Amino acid sequence: MNDNSKVLALKYRPQTFKDLIGQKTTAETIINSIKNNKIPNAYLFTGIRGVGKTTIARIVAKSLNCSKNTVDLCEDNFCENCKAISNSNHIDVLEMDAASKTGVEDVRDLIEFSRYGPTSAKYKIFIIDEVHMLSKQAFNALLKTLEEPPNYLKFIFATTEIKKIPITVVSRCQRFDLSRIKSSELFQFLKKISLKENGKVSDEALKLIVKISEGSVRDALSLLDRGILSTLKDEELSLAKAQKIFGFFDKAQLIDLFIFLLEGNEAKTLELYRKMHDHGMDPKVFINDFLELLYYLKNIDSLKIEGTNFSLNDSEYDEIKRISSKLENETLILFWQFTIKIMSELDIVSNQNLSIEMFLCRLIYLGGFKDNEKLEKKLENNELTFTSDSSQNTNKNISKSNKIINQIKNISQTNKVDPHKELETFSDGLKKFEIETFSNLIKVCNDKKEVKLKYELENNVNLVKFENLRIEISFNEKLDKNFIKDLTSKLHDWTGKRWIITLSKTQGEISYKEKLIKTKKDEIEKINKSKLFSELKKNFSDIKLVDVKNKHDQN
Repeated sequence: MNDNSKVLALKYRPQTFKDLIGQKTTAETIINSIKNNKIPNAYLFTGIRGVGKTTIARIVAKSLNCSKNTVDLCEDNFCENCKAISNSNHIDVLEMDAASKTGVEDVRDLIEFSRYGPTSAKYKIFIIDEVHMLSKQAFNALLKTLEEPPNYLKFIFATTEIKKIPITVVSRCQRFDLSRIKSSELFQFLKKISLKENGKVSDEALKLIVKISEGSVRDALSLLDRGILSTLKDEELSLAKAQKIFGFFDKAQLIDLFIFLLEGNEAKTLELYRKMHDHGMDPKVFINDFLELLYYLKNIDSLKIEGTNFSLNDSEYDEIKRISSKLENETLILFWQFTIKIMSELDIVSNQNLSIEMFLCRLIYLGGFKDNEKLEKKLENNELTFTSDSSQNTNKNISKSNKIINQIKNISQTNKVDPHKELETFSDGLKKFEIETFSNLIKVCNDKKEVKLKYELENNVNLVKFENLRIEISFNEKLDKNFIKDLTSKLHDWTGKRWIITLSKTQGEISYKEKLIKTKKDEIEKINKSKLFSELKKNFSDIKLVDVKNKHDQN
C-alpha cells in the first residue's frame, strides 16, 4: 500500500525508540535493559488511549529480535525480522487482542504454542493488547508460565485499565506507566507532520487540536488528518474553521456569555448561547468548558498561559484575570456547585438544550460583580449561609439587576422545589404560625399531622437552645438523616421565615419524651405520698396508681 493512502495515525506511527515522543524515560529504561541483557519475562504498558502502548510493544519486539542484535541500529534499513514485525506477519511474534479472545481456552492454546521454540528469531514474543479483558480463569492459567517461562519466550501486555488486572499478574511483569504527551511536544510534532503533508494549518488551529486530543497522539493525528482533508488545496486551516469542523466554539464567546450572565442580562445570555448551539456545540461540551472557565477564574493568579494546555490565548488570559478581580470566591464556588448539579439533569431531560438554558437563567440570580451585588458569608456554629443583597445597577449594558438571594444553605439544608408544597403554601394565604417554644413546635407538628417530624422531635432531639428563628440541638445518631432538611422546609412554610438549625457538640437536654416520662413519674410519686391517696389505701388495700392524665392534654 502506498504511504500516501494511509491515514496519518498509521503513516507516522513510530518505528524505533527515537521516533517516540513524550516517553523518553520508558525508552531509556528498556534500551538499557536490552543492552545489559537483563530482559524481564514480561512487560506491562499502561496509560490512556493513543500514548503508544501497542507501538512500544512492537518496537520492543523488534529490538529483541533484530538481526543486527542492537537497539541503536536497524533504523533506516530494516532487517527481515524488523520488517516482518512492522507488518505484523512475523512467525515468532504473535499479536493477540484480548477483547476478542478472553477465555481460558484461548490462553491454553497460547501456552501450548509456547512450548515450541522460535523459528527464525531469537525470541518468541506474545503481544496481548487490552489484556485486562481476559477472564479470571484465563489470568490464572497464565500465571505459572508468566513467572517461569522458557528462556526464548517473552510476554508484552498493553492495557488502559490497569486496576482490572489481578495483582498476581502485575507483580510478575515489569510495569511502565505511559504518561500523557505534553502539549508543547505534541504541538511541535503536529507542526512537523503538517509541513510534511504540505498542509497549511495555523498555529491556533494546531493548539485547538492539541487541546481536544487531551494528550493522545493518535487522536491528535486523526483530527489533523480530518482538518487537512476539509480544506481546499491552497486554503489554510484557520482556528475558526477548525472550531466549526470539530464542533468547538471560541473561548472568547464563552467569556462574553459569562459577563452577560453576571450582569443579569438574560436576553443576551440566551441569545449568545443559542448562537453557539446553532453552530453545533454539544450541551455536555458546553458544561465541561464552563467548568473549565470557572476553574480559571478561581485560580488565574496561580496559572501561567503556557500552563493551561493551550486553552487560553493572551487576550483570553487577560480578560479572565480582569473578570476574576471583580468576583468573590464564594460566587465562583456556588457556580461550580450548580454546574456540577446540572450534569445529572442532562441525562433526564430529552432536550438537553432546554436544561442548559434553564441552568443559565438560574445562575443569573445567584451572583454578580462586586460593584453590582455583594455575596456575603456568615459562619455560625459550623453552618455556612450565603446571603446576597440586591442593589440598583446603573451600567448601560445591564438590562436589569440581579434578584435577591435570601439564603443558600449548605447541602444538608437545601430546599428542593416541590410543587405540592408550593400549592399548599399558596392555599394557606397569609395564615402563618408564630412558633415561640419547643413544645409549641411539637404542637404545630401534631396539628399539621406531621407524624414523622413529631416523633423525631419528641424522641431523638436533645435541645441545646431554642430562640427566634434558630434551633440548636446535640448530635444524635438516631436522628433521621433528612430531619434537618425536612424541619427547615416545614418551618419556612409554617412561619414564612427562614430558620437556621445547627448541630452542636454541647450536651443538650433529655428528649421531650423522656422529660414527659420523668414528669409523670414525679407526679405519680407525689400523689402516692399525698394524704388523699393514703386514705384511699386504707379502704382499698390493693389499690395502685398506674398513670396520671391531665384533662386538658389532647395528646
